[in-house]
Amino acid sequence: MTFVKSVTLEVSDPLAAKAFYTAAFGVDVDVRASDAETTGFRAFTMSLVVSQPSTVDSLIGTALDGGATTLKPTEKSFWGYGGSVRAPDGAIWKVSCSSKKDTGPATRKIDDIVLLLGVADVKASKRFYVENGLTVAKSFGGKYVQFESAPNQIKLALYPRRALAKDAGLAPEGTGSHRIVIGSEAEPFTDPDGFVWQTDSIDAIS
Repeated sequence: MTFVKSVTLEVSDPLAAKAFYTAAFGVDVDVRASDAETTGFRAFTMSLVVSQPSTVDSLIGTALDGGATTLKPTEKSFWGYGGSVRAPDGAIWKVSCSSKKDTGPATRKIDDIVLLLGVADVKASKRFYVENGLTVAKSFGGKYVQFESAPNQIKLALYPRRALAKDAGLAPEGTGSHRIVIGSEAEPFTDPDGFVWQTDSIDAIS
């Protein structure tokens, strides 16, 4: 069975990016230098799932203090509470929780990290990933697919590109490199939307 083992963000300044993620979210994000051209929406978001609104506010707050810009201000919604920011390197991060009220002391604990890929055809991409060894955990037709993940590993989900851009607070248009490489124990491959997978046995976000 294939799982996401790592996520590497391609950035112009690796040292600055590492420092930002450590200070903003307290996570060790793997980065590498790249000057690949990209414009507009890169068709992916990194989602931090937490337990309560105060944790959302804390993580969003330190991200903004570190130079991130607001895409969607934190607010309550039908699904819970959350907001999204653009990191200084250009990657989009969403922080959210299903609860609309705090149920305990404020913390900065992250329960799950989810990589959401915005794809042209969710059903076609789902078939492709199943053929490449991933196992579906949840599926809602052409609207959303989540794959099985190993314990304490990054989760992978597929979303229509336009819907993911709207959720992040961006226009869906974009060209050039996604500026992300996904690692797994499988042989290298590139998915139908141009997302590159490499062979990797070490977790890159913790």
